[in-house]
Amino acid sequence: MRTTLWNAPANRRSLLRTAAALPVAALAGGAFEGTAAAATGTPGLPDFAPVPRAATGPALNDSGYFVGRIGGNLYWVTDRFYQAMFLSTRDGVVLVDAPPTIGHNLLRAIAEVTRANGRPAKVTHLVYSHSHADHTGASSIFGKDVVRIGHAECRRLLLRDGDPNRPAPTVTFEDRYTLQVGGERLELTYHGPNHSPDNIFIHAPEHKTLMVVDILYPGWVPFKNLAVSQDIPAWLRAQQIAMGYPWRTLVGGHLGRLGVRADGDLQLAYMADLEAATRASMNLDPAPYFDKCGSQGNAWAIFKTYLDAVAEQAAAPVAAKYTGVLAAADVFTLDHAATLVESFRIDAGLLGPFGTRP
Repeated sequence: MRTTLWNAPANRRSLLRTAAALPVAALAGGAFEGTAAAATGTPGLPDFAPVPRAATGPALNDSGYFVGRIGGNLYWVTDRFYQAMFLSTRDGVVLVDAPPTIGHNLLRAIAEVTRANGRPAKVTHLVYSHSHADHTGASSIFGKDVVRIGHAECRRLLLRDGDPNRPAPTVTFEDRYTLQVGGERLELTYHGPNHSPDNIFIHAPEHKTLMVVDILYPGWVPFKNLAVSQDIPAWLRAQQIAMGYPWRTLVGGHLGRLGVRADGDLQLAYMADLEAATRASMNLDPAPYFDKCGSQGNAWAIFKTYLDAVAEQAAAPVAAKYTGVLAAADVFTLDHAATLVESFRIDAGLLGPFGTRP
């Protein structure tokens, strides 16, 4: 089994120092300039900034996956898009999540590890981080006998969805659950809704490892629209909750490498800059948008043009600051700003020109 030095803490510290040294206000013009030019020979497809080397993970094998040891009997698998984690115990394997893009490579990765350590290859327990199909959609390949574990809300959602690829968990909990199998332990905790109504924190204390999915993205900005999260204020709080755990290694559920503490600090810095820029941009003068679109009687056009302009003004300096520091800062920062604008309006009551009429 190939192992790779993935965590390079010196590189993480260097990235964090670089980001901190770049003032947002000084970069407030042309953040997207040159980052989305038309790709040569492929009309209509944009060209984005290169992915920083520190954001990439270990090389994949010929089957399209990488499996590596986190510590002791705890392992992780990635295909560069998604991640899963598993414990190899004397009584079988405890798997956390079954992303369909990894699919049957999960079985190959587990077989590779258990052939080497002489432990059983059978997956006896499957923990769902949450109900979303992109993280649990290969659950059915492990058959009917595996014990599936998730939050009570995860069960309700999966029973509602009726997806045969995602059988509902049969073991559920409300707040906390300790899973002990074959001399190994995972602590499962629900801290309330965040990315989804049922997303949980999976802590392996003996291995100083936390798996929490769609909350922190080591080396990258979050996925589109703040990870398409259903509760933005709670998603923002979940980042702080995650950093409150005593972990050394983070399994974030996405992309090609594991995380270290500096990765969490860097995302918090990115989000703080984006929140500050968005709040400031919500003072944008609304008059031109009301004048042009209001004269046409087009209420939705007023909202669209004004809110889009607020998001663009907020995103520009932040994208400029973090491009080259966090992968895809030029790809999704505008989407994140637009999501924050709506959350500030609806959740925080920052209504701007759409507030109470005097």
